[in-house]
Amino acid sequence: MRGGRVSGRGYRKTAAALAALAVLGGPLAAPAYADGGPGLAAAGDCPKNAPDVQTVPWSLQRLLLDELWQGGRTTGKGVKVAVIDTGVDRNNLQLAGQVVAGDAGPQLVDKVQEGSNLLVNRETKEPVPGKSTEDPVGHGTKVAGIIAARRSERTGFVGLAPDAQILSIRQNDSDGNGDVSTLVRAIHEAVAAKAKVINISQDVRGAGDAHFGGYPELKAEIQAAEDAGVVVVASTGNDGKEGDTYPGAFPTVLAVGASDRNNERAPFSQYGGFVKVAAPGVDMLSTVPGSGQCVDNGTSFAAPYVSGLAALLVGAHPAWKPAQVRAWIEQTAQRTKRDPDVFVGWGVVDPVKAVTKAPDVAPTAAVPDAPVQLASAPIVPRPVGLGETQADRDGRTATYVLGVGALLVALLIGGGVVLRDHRRKSAD
Repeated sequence: MRGGRVSGRGYRKTAAALAALAVLGGPLAAPAYADGGPGLAAAGDCPKNAPDVQTVPWSLQRLLLDELWQGGRTTGKGVKVAVIDTGVDRNNLQLAGQVVAGDAGPQLVDKVQEGSNLLVNRETKEPVPGKSTEDPVGHGTKVAGIIAARRSERTGFVGLAPDAQILSIRQNDSDGNGDVSTLVRAIHEAVAAKAKVINISQDVRGAGDAHFGGYPELKAEIQAAEDAGVVVVASTGNDGKEGDTYPGAFPTVLAVGASDRNNERAPFSQYGGFVKVAAPGVDMLSTVPGSGQCVDNGTSFAAPYVSGLAALLVGAHPAWKPAQVRAWIEQTAQRTKRDPDVFVGWGVVDPVKAVTKAPDVAPTAAVPDAPVQLASAPIVPRPVGLGETQADRDGRTATYVLGVGALLVALLIGGGVVLRDHRRKSAD
């Protein structure tokens, strides 16, 4: 199974320019489609050291952030979220002090490239720790920002869990040097580092029975994360077709598709019965390496929206199991049907509802919404009265007409008297 790669490189400049207009109220940006096979779910040509965007992005305009954070009680503080991606640049001020990497957060890209900064020991092929806090691609920095970017007076953008800690594991790059084996190693590292949430904005396409190279190892590592109490969130992919992708299709993974401003599936979002929920993934503003923010599209940026919500729930309810976190996110999603469907799963996530309505003990599985029912109290028949006859209504109408007519006559007579007296005084 070949490794993943950042997708849609030929569309980057056009997509980024249109998207920058879209976040300010212009036309929608062209979606960055995946170019086939496994890979990062979206990519855009955002510049390093981009300008700060004052506008509050649409994905946050629909949220009451004070209510979401409940006066500072639910901000993700103390929750470590692993971002398995292209690295996270901790130099962006909105991520400064929040991104960690070390022995448990190395880069796992093994292919040696001349002139690149993907540091790997040329003899042992072992990754060099510590470089996961750099992001030559920019993809991972955007993902991390949607999860945990801090508030800033310089921009209207902020992450859903601004006090969460990001564990950056660089596992892929723009040339697709990451593969299933490095993804397995990255998940293992994240669990060992005590991450409570893992975000994987990548996907691997299965063939037939889904048994691709490394499938058993990936399945085992995902199960190990579940057993360790880790919530795993993954994007569904950007091919816009029907069909399972992994790790999203594993039952213990919260597979996230992309939705648009109308809460409908984005055209590029992969769909199928494995989709659990959807989240905003169109015109998504987020942090870029260096400084500032940029706009991009893809299920890559829908997944961290849900990972940020998961971090809030884990922080507020540390005793919840991963199944409970997943079930509650699914149960509180906005939907128009009782049951899940193949396009948006249980619906578009509702962070405020999920946080503010959370019970002490959450269910372990979402259930269809109950059909509308009448009140349980029996309907008691009341005595039948004669009611108002047509003659009664005619009589009442005649009374109204006479009353109004008398009032008008009185006004006319009174007005005439006043006018006569005024003329007499004028004559004298």
